[in-house]
Parts: sequence; structure tokens; C-alpha cells
Amino acid sequence: MADYKEIVGTRVKAVSANPSDPSDGQVWYNSTDEVLKYKKAVGGGAWSSGGNLNFGRRSGAHLGTQTAALYVGGLNTSSPGGTDIVESYNGTAFTEVADIPAGKLSLAASGTQTAGLAFGGEPETANTQTWNGSGWTEVNDLNKARHNHMGDGTQTSSLCFGGEGTPHATLAQTESWDGTSWTEVNDLNTAREFGAGCGTNTAALCFGGGLAPNLPAGSQNNENWNGTSWTEVGDLSNPSSYHSGGGTSTLAITMGRFNPSSPIWPETEAWNGTSWTEVADLSTGRYFTGGGGTQGASLLISGQAGPGSQNLVNTEEFSSVFQITPE
Repeated sequence: MADYKEIVGTRVKAVSANPSDPSDGQVWYNSTDEVLKYKKAVGGGAWSSGGNLNFGRRSGAHLGTQTAALYVGGLNTSSPGGTDIVESYNGTAFTEVADIPAGKLSLAASGTQTAGLAFGGEPETANTQTWNGSGWTEVNDLNKARHNHMGDGTQTSSLCFGGEGTPHATLAQTESWDGTSWTEVNDLNTAREFGAGCGTNTAALCFGGGLAPNLPAGSQNNENWNGTSWTEVGDLSNPSSYHSGGGTSTLAITMGRFNPSSPIWPETEAWNGTSWTEVADLSTGRYFTGGGGTQGASLLISGQAGPGSQNLVNTEEFSSVFQITPE
């Protein structure tokens, strides 16, 4: 049977006192207490304020982590259509960086702050661009032009799923990116748009989103991707659309949402691999957001706080509550 070192890659360290700032899931042996200890999540977590965007917009794409992110494109209410503005976040403040080649909204993105990928968007396009930390480069297009779609992964291994294609068709089509080109793979079980997703090219989650013909109402539908096909798994607690997601296929988070029959815009839910649980609400309920990160450290950017309201510039950061166990 494999031991801890074979599984994790390091031995359990013996210390006389608990580490001052252990990482989530870290394990150590406290020689004073003569007990094995670890840091684990014990609560729903909490939201706090982050730095404001320089340019308020909605329906842009997030890539990266809570402290090293990009917010790409989006809808600027001062002018019609999508914007080409890109802003970089360092955990404290946003800084404008090189524009994406063409203005767009309702696009998807994946990767990191220094190695990213942006694909699709409105005006409806199949265009794909890579980001190297300083500029954008056009690469091979999606097979199916789309917007309002979902995506996840890295710059060299991503997944694109769902969305809307011409003429106003809600899509189930899924495409896989290998760093050079897109390949069509197995469809979602349920076509959708305005949903959220997270994970990798081989282990992803797609949750919520609008189903035809009543798209804005959203759905509770949740599907898991194993690298080959999609399987329906535990539903969201409440129907959702125009929301964001982060994390992995087994530890995910969904943030902000729209439902025309209920003002549940601040709601946050966490996924444990089996079911969703409601956790701490956002300070400002919103939808049309950009967001991502991990379940324990996620970031939500911009959005709209109700029909007809102005685009938001404020950002919120979610952190799980952890404790050292045994106490």
C-alpha cells in the first residue's frame, strides 16, 4: 500500500509547534502534543472586498487565480458592443494591460495571468487568442462560432462547451483544445448557455445555465466531464444563469446568479463532489459576472446588480474558514 510520501511527494514533517500559517490540507506531526495534525475547512467561508476595476463592464471573462487574474472584454454601457479592454489583478488593484485584438463580450477564457487563452464571444466569433503576459496572438479558431458559452483548463489544454450559435441555437457541442487546434468531442447531455464551468480538459463541471426555450430562468442541471463524456450529477440548490464558477470537478464554487422568479443574486454554493451546499452570500448580489479561482480562494468581478442597473466596478474575494485539527 502506498504511504503518505508516495501519494503527496513529501514526508510528514515533525515540529514542536504548529506552523504559523499552514496551507489548506497541510499535514504535520506536533511532537509537543504527540499528535498528527492538519488544516481543514470547517465553515462556509466569507466574502470580503477586493480592488475595483478601472472600467466598469459586465459579461467579460476571468482567467487566473484570486490574486493573479485577468478580466477580458465585456460590455461597456457607455458604448454598444463588446470592449477590447483587458485588466490585470494582483490581489490588490487592477491595471490595464494590452487590449485583446477585437472587442467582445460573453466570451470564455482559461489559463493563468501569464499564459492564457480566450475563445469565442459576441459579436459571434470562433476566434481564439493566446496571452503570454504582455500581448495577444491569434491562433486556430473554434470549429463552432459561439457566445454565452463556458470554458476551463489551461492555455495548452482547454475545454469549450455549450453556448449560443447562429441562428439563436442553444448548443450542447463540446470542443477540446490541445494547444494547437480545437477538436469536437462528446456533447453535453443538455444544451445550455449563460452557465458556469470549472476544472480541466479531462475533469470538468458544467452547472446551471439557461435551457431553451426559457433561457433567462436558468436551470439546476449539473454535469461532470471525465475526459470522454458528460454525466449528469447532483443539481444546484436553485436554478441559475449568468453566474460564475471556480475550483475543480470535485471542489467547486458558484457565485452570483440570475433567476427572474426570485432575487437570489447574492447566493453562493459549494460542491463537494456529490452535492451543492449554500454558503456565505455575496455582499452585493449580481449576475453577468466574471469569476474564478478555487473553492477556498475565489474572485468575483463586476456584473450587474439588478435589471437596468449600471455595471459594477467592485470585486469580492471568497475565503474558506479553516481550523487546525485535532485542536
